[in-house]
Amino acid sequence: MRLLVLEDDTTLGPWVEQGLREAGHVVDLFTDGKDVLIAAMGQSYDVLVLDRMVPGLDGLSVLKALRQAKITTPAIFLTALGEVDDRVEGLRAGGDDYLAKPYAFSELLARVEVLSRRQGANEEQSSALTAGDITIDLHKRTCMRQGRAIDLNPKEFLLLEVFMRSKERVQTRTMLLERVWDMNFDPTTSVVETHISRLRAKIEKPFGDTLIRTIRGAGYVFEPA
Repeated sequence: MRLLVLEDDTTLGPWVEQGLREAGHVVDLFTDGKDVLIAAMGQSYDVLVLDRMVPGLDGLSVLKALRQAKITTPAIFLTALGEVDDRVEGLRAGGDDYLAKPYAFSELLARVEVLSRRQGANEEQSSALTAGDITIDLHKRTCMRQGRAIDLNPKEFLLLEVFMRSKERVQTRTMLLERVWDMNFDPTTSVVETHISRLRAKIEKPFGDTLIRTIRGAGYVFEPA
């Protein structure tokens, strides 16, 4: 799983990060809520682990903003605030679970895994993903636009899936390398540009419009018709 952790405690944050990595997960650790908001808007995560109380933009405010942006990634709050009213406020803000400090790491890991399974079960109930007039079937690995079947190879399909899940949010070249090819930044490779060109030729050219827009100096954004 790819997990986002917001924790400003300089001891607890790295401890949680290390434990989750040792459990086999990819972890992005942040100490600032503003950075979390930017990351979660542009990157797909399986679970968000949010400290309720951090300086500046706190975890509660971050999750409210994400839910307003229609980002439904499961979220668990970690906080020293353990009163019933605090838990209710967190859940009403869009949280899925609440774990009061101090806590055992094994319990945190178990709760994160439960949230991920629950999310996966929800996604499996419907294998179709639709954005504008494009629909892909995640089980059959098929793509349709305006009633016409579009033949995509595995990487083109995964690239389109990433774009559709993050529609109208900029995807940088580095993000796409990590999410589609499981690669870190490589300034010499043109694999992203090549596959986007091929994908455009299949989903745009026959229909005479533009769905994937290049943002100079930033990356690409998918804007469904």
